[in-house]
Amino acid sequence: MAVNILTETIIQRPADEVAAYAANPDNAPEWYVNIKAVKWKTPKPLQVGSQIAFIAKFLGRELAYTYEIVEYVPGQKLMMRTVQGPFPMETTYTWEDLGNGQTRMTLRNAGEPSGFSKLFSPFMASAMRRANEKDLKKLKELLESR
Repeated sequence: MAVNILTETIIQRPADEVAAYAANPDNAPEWYVNIKAVKWKTPKPLQVGSQIAFIAKFLGRELAYTYEIVEYVPGQKLMMRTVQGPFPMETTYTWEDLGNGQTRMTLRNAGEPSGFSKLFSPFMASAMRRANEKDLKKLKELLESR
């Protein structure tokens, strides 16, 4: 069973500000509930081909995985795929300027669990959806309080 989760929120900040903050991997531990640490494996700045290692805690387990940036249009879209990790995953952010200083941000996670993880994919999808909702809520609170 494939995992495909789309979450979105409206943030009361300009799109360029939301995108700059959310696209910076160094900020991930501040707004991602499960991410505990980030390490750049390639030199900054963020660009197609950049690789970033993440340490996360998910479903009571510590996970280490590395994402590679496969598409990046500053202020509009960021897509990354795992190159190392427990199962193949693709994460996509989009930012849409709604005018009046408002931004619609979407967060999409899609992947195909394999091996042992495949048995738990329905449970994982539900847990990922809850985590994504918490992440976007935290991001919204952080950016709107500035």
